[in-house]
Amino acid sequence: MLGELGTSSLTVGLLCATLTALLWLRVALFGTPTRPARLATAATLTTAAVACGVLEAALLRHDFSVRYVAENGGRQVPLYYTVTSLWSALDGSLLLWLLVLGGYAVLLAGRRYPARLQAYAMVVVSAVTVFFFALSCFAANPFRAVDPVPADGPGPNPLLQQHPAMGVHPPLLYAGYIGLVVPFAFALAAPLAGREGRGWLRVARPWTLVAWAALTAGIGLGAWWSYAVLGWGGYWAWDPVENASLLPWLTTTAFLHTALGPGARRAGWNLVLACASFVLVLLGTFLTRSGAVASVHAFTDSPLGPMLLGFVLLAVVASTILTGWRPPEPAGRTASPVLLSRSTAVLVNGVLLVTIAAVVLIGTIFPLLSGPLGGVRTSVGPDYYHRTAVPLAIVVLLAMGVTPALRGHDRTRALRRLAVPGAVALATVAVVGLLSRPGLPALTAFGTAAFVLTGLAGELPDRFRRSGRGRLAGLVAHAGIALVAVGVAGSSAYGRDAERTVRTGETLRVADVSIRLVGVDRRGDSGGMTVRARLRLSESGEAERTVTPVLRYHPARDTVVTLPAIDTGLLRDTYVTLIAVSPDDGSATLRLAVNPLVGLLWAGGALTAAGGLGSAIATARPRRVGTPRDRARPASGAVRAGAAG
Repeated sequence: MLGELGTSSLTVGLLCATLTALLWLRVALFGTPTRPARLATAATLTTAAVACGVLEAALLRHDFSVRYVAENGGRQVPLYYTVTSLWSALDGSLLLWLLVLGGYAVLLAGRRYPARLQAYAMVVVSAVTVFFFALSCFAANPFRAVDPVPADGPGPNPLLQQHPAMGVHPPLLYAGYIGLVVPFAFALAAPLAGREGRGWLRVARPWTLVAWAALTAGIGLGAWWSYAVLGWGGYWAWDPVENASLLPWLTTTAFLHTALGPGARRAGWNLVLACASFVLVLLGTFLTRSGAVASVHAFTDSPLGPMLLGFVLLAVVASTILTGWRPPEPAGRTASPVLLSRSTAVLVNGVLLVTIAAVVLIGTIFPLLSGPLGGVRTSVGPDYYHRTAVPLAIVVLLAMGVTPALRGHDRTRALRRLAVPGAVALATVAVVGLLSRPGLPALTAFGTAAFVLTGLAGELPDRFRRSGRGRLAGLVAHAGIALVAVGVAGSSAYGRDAERTVRTGETLRVADVSIRLVGVDRRGDSGGMTVRARLRLSESGEAERTVTPVLRYHPARDTVVTLPAIDTGLLRDTYVTLIAVSPDDGSATLRLAVNPLVGLLWAGGALTAAGGLGSAIATARPRRVGTPRDRARPASGAVRAGAAG
C-alpha cells in the first residue's frame, strides 16, 4: 500500500513539475498571470513532501515490502537513525533532494522580482525539478516492491549510525548544494529576460549567500563528523566525494566576491561562475551517485550514472549558449581596470579560487581519465593536492588580507594600512619560526593568517562607523577562514602520532601524552559484537583519566566500525583509535595521535558559515531592482502579470 502510494506521488510530482515548467514558460513568453504557475509550483513541492512522508512512514513501520526499507531499514536500528535512514542511501536521498528543491522553488516563486526574469528563472528551476523527478520515477524509485518480503533489514550503513550529525549534515549539504540552482537559474534567465534581466546579480546574491552559508556549514560539519567517527584522526582526506562539495564552494566564493561593487560589471565572468557552481553540483552528484569513483562516502554503482552525466552535459551546453548569447554591455559600464585597486584584487582572488577548483577537479576526475588515456586506472593522492592547492590557498589568504586595505583611491594611504598587518605577520613568522620550526608551508600560513586577522581587526572601527550588518558579517566570515587556516597549519605541522600493539599494562607514548592498556572488554548482542579497550590517559601536569576507543562488528553488513576516543582540550586533542585486538592474550593495536589547534577548524568553520548567513540576512532586505527606466514605469504589462499572481 505504501509502495503504491509513494510511486503515485512520484508520478504525480513528475506531471506537476512538467506543468509548472510550461506554465512559467507561458508567463515568460506571454506575460500571463502567475497564479496558476505558483499553484503548480506548490503542488510539486507537496508531491515531494508526500513521497518523503510515505517513505518515512514505511521506515518507521518496518514495511519491508518496500525495496528501500528492505535494503536500509532494520528492526534493531534506533529511532533517530531510522528517521535519518531516509537520506542514508541513494534513492531516499534523491527524495530529500526533491523536497529541498521544491522548497527553493516555492520560495523563489513567492518573491516579487521583474516578471520575465523571475519567470525564466522558474522555468530553469522547474526543468531541473522535472529531471530529478524523472530520475526518481524511472531509475531510482525507492518504492518498488520486494518479493519475497524479508522479515528484517540490515539497517543503514553502520558508519551512518554512529554520530548524531547524520541528522544535520546531509540536509545542510543539500540546502547548500541545491540552493545554487537559484543563481544558476537567474544567470540563464538574465540573457533571456533582456532589460529586465540586468538586475539579476542583485536578486541572486541573497540566495547565493544562503546556499553558500549552508554549504559551508555542511562541509565543516562533515569534516568534524569524519574526524569523530572514521578513526583516522584527520578532517579532510581529499576524498572524491569530499572534493565534490569543495568544488562548488570555491566557485561560489569567487562569484560572491566578483559580483560585488565595480566587479558586478563583469557580466560574463559572473554568469560563468554562477553557472559553473551549479554544474559542479551536478557533477558532484554524478560522482557520488554513479559509482564512478571509489569513496567511503559514495553510494554504490547505480543506473543513474548515464542519466546524470547526460544532464551535466546538457547543463554545460545550455550555460555556454545562454551566457555566450547576451546583450552587449551598455556604454560606460566597463571601466578600465586599475592595477592597485580593490576591484583588481577581488578579481585576482576570484581567478585564484577558480584555479584551485580546476586543480581539485583534475585530481578528482583523474581516475576517470587515466583509464581511457593510459590503460590503467590510477588516482592521485593527498600529495598532489598539498603541492598544488595548498600554496594557491595561501596566496588567496594573502590576497584576502590585502583587499580591504585597497579601498579608496589614495594608494599611499592603502599601503600605510598594510603596514601594521605586515609587521604583525613578520613578527609572527619570526617568533613561531624560532620557537618551533613548523616548516615553510605552516610558517607561511601562520604569518598570512596573522596578516589577515590584524587587517580585519583594523577594519572593525571603520565597519562600525559605516554601519551595515552585511559588512560586519563579511568580516566575521573572513576571520573564520583565517582561523581555519591556522587550524589546518597547526594540526598538520605539530600533529604527532604513533601506532603499536601493546599488552595489558604496557604504555604507548607520543610527546608528553601516554596511554596505558588496562584491559579489553567484549560484549555481544543481537546487533553485533562490541570490543572496548580501557585505557588510562595521562598528560604532563594533568590527572589521569580513562578513555575507551571501540571496535564494533555489524553482522548485517559484515562491517567493522572504529569509534575513536577523543579527549578534547583547549589547544589540542588527544585522539586514540583501537585498530585491532588479539583473541588470545588481550593485547590491542592502538593508534595515539596528538592534534594541536584542531578546534580552530570547527570554530573557524562555524564563524564562516555564520558570517555568510549574516550577509544573506543583511542583503535580503527588499530593494528595487531593474533599470531606472523600469522603476519609473511601475505598471508594465509583465509586472502587472506578476502582481496579478
